[in-house]
Amino acid sequence: MGKSLRLSEKWFRRGLWLVAAIFAFFLINLGGTVVNDLPKVEKSLELSDFLDQKTSQALNSNLKTHEQTISTAKAALEQAELQLETAQKNSWAAQATFNNWLATRQATQQASQDPELIARTKALEVLKDKERAADSAIEKQNQIILDANQSYDKTRRALDELESVAQSQLNKENRSLELRVFLYRLALTLPLLALAGWLFAKKRNSSYWPFVWGYIGFALFAFFVELVPYMPSYGGYVRYTVGVLLTAIIGRQAIVALNRYLEKQKLAEQLPDQQRRQELSYDTALSRLAKGVCPGCERAVDLKNPDIDYCPHCGISLFDHCHACTTRKSAFAKYCHACGEGAGVKDKP
Repeated sequence: MGKSLRLSEKWFRRGLWLVAAIFAFFLINLGGTVVNDLPKVEKSLELSDFLDQKTSQALNSNLKTHEQTISTAKAALEQAELQLETAQKNSWAAQATFNNWLATRQATQQASQDPELIARTKALEVLKDKERAADSAIEKQNQIILDANQSYDKTRRALDELESVAQSQLNKENRSLELRVFLYRLALTLPLLALAGWLFAKKRNSSYWPFVWGYIGFALFAFFVELVPYMPSYGGYVRYTVGVLLTAIIGRQAIVALNRYLEKQKLAEQLPDQQRRQELSYDTALSRLAKGVCPGCERAVDLKNPDIDYCPHCGISLFDHCHACTTRKSAFAKYCHACGEGAGVKDKP
């Protein structure tokens, strides 16, 4: 149809398509804002929402107590190990001195009567007692650490089990939340898509067609593009099911329209030539002629052949002669291109 339009009309139509694109752009951004804000209608859930707070707090308190006990016991263990090391060194030094003294002293007949021997022996025993006491302190701290570690592990397992149950509940609720938010989005976009279908069927050729096509572009984008990132794992079924239904509906309408068109064409080809040309709009006739097809049946015709005045397929008149100057001209022209006379009754040469 582009060749049959006036120059200004062509630019007006391009401008209206630009209006349609801008209208769709703003609608898409508005729709995106609404879709992004939809999750805010639901409260965001956390693990703590599903925990038994009293039990959880008690277990966490026990864990901290056990950690503190372990930390204190480890510090005491380090001190005990240092004391044992010191006691052992003192004991080894005293034992070496005692052995050297025994090798050089002049022993009496009764060793129990020797005061120096008794004093040295008692001193060694005191050092050994300190060594054993330090060793016992190490064992005590090790036992404390072992008991605290076992209690900590037991408490940790109890808390992990409690959190595992809460995590399962949280995951279940998050799936429900995800489904609800998806349904909100679907409930928003499906009516938009349905309205777009109705507008396409009823209003696409109306005076306000730029807004109609702009809205249709927005609705298709909102459903097939904007909705995709928010779909749960099963959301694809909805998307593809709707796509199949739309394809089936559009395909059926196309088949019905084609059959209706073919039937209409058959009936039109049986009408008289003059009536058929009167029923064809001027712009439609020029558009089809510009494409090299018959305005009546839309079959290809060699319009450049000067011997062809009628369509060989349906018999409609394609060229006639001006009643004023007899110049051969298009039968659909309103004025003669040679003399400018208005088209009147066709005069056959």
